Parts: sequence; C-alpha cells; structure tokens
Amino acid sequence: MKITVICVGKIKEDFYRKAAAEYQKRLGRYCRLEIIEVPDERTPDSAGAALMRQIREKEGERILRHIREDMHVIALAVDGASLDSVGMSQALGQLGVNGKSSVAFIIGGSLGLSEQVQRRANEAWSFSRLTFPHQLMRVILLEQVYRSYRILSHEPYHK
Repeated sequence: MKITVICVGKIKEDFYRKAAAEYQKRLGRYCRLEIIEVPDERTPDSAGAALMRQIREKEGERILRHIREDMHVIALAVDGASLDSVGMSQALGQLGVNGKSSVAFIIGGSLGLSEQVQRRANEAWSFSRLTFPHQLMRVILLEQVYRSYRILSHEPYHK
C-alpha cells in the first residue's frame, strides 16, 4: 500500500523532524510512504472570519493539487471518527482488502481544512478532541500508522 501524508507547513523543530524521520524509516518495511508539504499562509493575529476562510481555501487548493483520483482520502479533523489503535489498524487493513492501494492522510494548517478538502475526503478521523500543532500531529500520525502495521502483522509493540 502507498501511504501519502499531505500536510500544510514544514517541520521547523529538529526534534519533530528526527521523530518523523525515525517513523518514516520504520515504515519502509511495511508500505511506500510519501510526505508532501504544501506552503502555509501567514495568519495575522487580528485575522477575521473572512480572512481565515480565504487562508483555509488557499491552503486547501494546494492540498487538492496533490490528491489523485485513485486515492482514498482521510482528513484528520477534530470532529472526525474516533478510533483506537486496533480500530485504526483494522480500518487500514480493510482498505487494502477492498482494493485501495493508495491512501492519503490530510493534515491541515493552524486554521484547519477548507470545505473543499473536507468534501473531497472519503472520511475524517480524529485522534483526539484536543488541538495539536500540525508538526506534532505528523509525528503522531506516523507513529499510529506504524503501530497499525505492527498490529496487522501480529508483531509486538510497546503498549
């Protein structure tokens, strides 16, 4: 299976970069992984609702350029379906059984995802009701994808 992570913004902090790189390396034996970073928009502190919507739309257009027709798209959103690790591994396994060979996870910027991206998504998953920085969310996602493959392969992993 090919897993594509499309995310807004670059990872600036070295410790997040190292953690993401470690999970990318580990995932190499289970899937083909591609991470696509699209530029984020600067959001002024005094941004109103209209400007925030415009920013989400610009970032959303950048995301949509990288989504292929054959991709099963999972948007990460606070109001998405809540899964535990076993449930996530089963969901990923079921996508493979159903012939989905390309899955894209979408991580939005600080303002979330545009309506266009949300409509394109086949489903939305929530990792928590909490809000995480998108750099940390990338590490969490990669770790959970890795954990899913370990579960699917019946291999031990720390609890």
